Amino acid sequence: MATTLHDVATLAGVSIKTVSNVVNDYEHVRPATRDKVLKAIAELGYKPNLSARSLRSGRTGVIGLALPELTLSYFAELADAVIRAAERRHLVVLIEQTAGGDRTREIEMLSSPRLQLTDGLIFSPLGMGPEDLALLDVPYPLVLLGERIFDGPADHVTMRNVEAAKAATKHLIDAGRSRIAVLGAHEGELVGSASLRLRGYREALADAGIAFDEGLIGYAGLWHRRNGAEAMRAMLASGVRFDAVFGLNDTLALGAMRVLQEAGLRVPADVAVIGFDDLDEAKYSLPTLSTIDPGRDEIADTAVRVLAERIDNRLGPHTPERYLTDFRVIPRESTAV
Repeated sequence: MATTLHDVATLAGVSIKTVSNVVNDYEHVRPATRDKVLKAIAELGYKPNLSARSLRSGRTGVIGLALPELTLSYFAELADAVIRAAERRHLVVLIEQTAGGDRTREIEMLSSPRLQLTDGLIFSPLGMGPEDLALLDVPYPLVLLGERIFDGPADHVTMRNVEAAKAATKHLIDAGRSRIAVLGAHEGELVGSASLRLRGYREALADAGIAFDEGLIGYAGLWHRRNGAEAMRAMLASGVRFDAVFGLNDTLALGAMRVLQEAGLRVPADVAVIGFDDLDEAKYSLPTLSTIDPGRDEIADTAVRVLAERIDNRLGPHTPERYLTDFRVIPRESTAV
């Protein structure tokens, strides 16, 4: 027969309630008592009945994380950071992908039957936009990430895109560069990471008295390495003169840097390059890539913390809040003076 809470309590010489408190990791258990219970659990091989616990508490101990795609390094590293933040709070993460941010898939995700397995959702939309605000009014705790939807009915954790992009551009200007190309713009975009980062770029140019040149804007769809490489090849073919490149994310910048080197241009002597996201691989490129750390770990920790608070207080009053994380410029070899 399976070992029960009663068996553990008898061996440890404590009440069933005390065993339950230890199993559920409640804080107010004396260390000596906790040690006795854990020793009894190990000796008897007791395994908690998670299904029964879920029925009693109304909680699963699982949270959802919906991201556009894990082949983009930023989202893969964000997922890792969310998992680590969840583990610190004794939560498990169920990850869903939305096919590169397909709007239909994202909308379906918000009502997916699989959400019944979770207590709440951290959601990073890429295809949905301001016109979809009402769809975020869901009957479960929800925390929004990203830059596609603002002022919605859910808590929102995001980065300081404009200020960070402005700092990246200023870093290039301070290094003596004045013809700064941008890769990764989205034509016609009014709301999103690309438009916000382009705004920061233009503000930095204006502050430095440098005229904006449309010919220095490289457009790209998805922000993969190949898109950065293709945009860089197109800009080189256009004959426009530039002495620096700002990739709107690190993967675009890495793709561009490869093409520059293939064309015989030296980085940073001929062209300085900076990215955005501080991916782990940026530390190991040749040369190492200067970048912006947008506070990814802080984004993950804040999102998990806020979601856990909403789960604990899901029946209480709730006014959605926006949380902005800090950023920093990380200078490396690709912009060295």
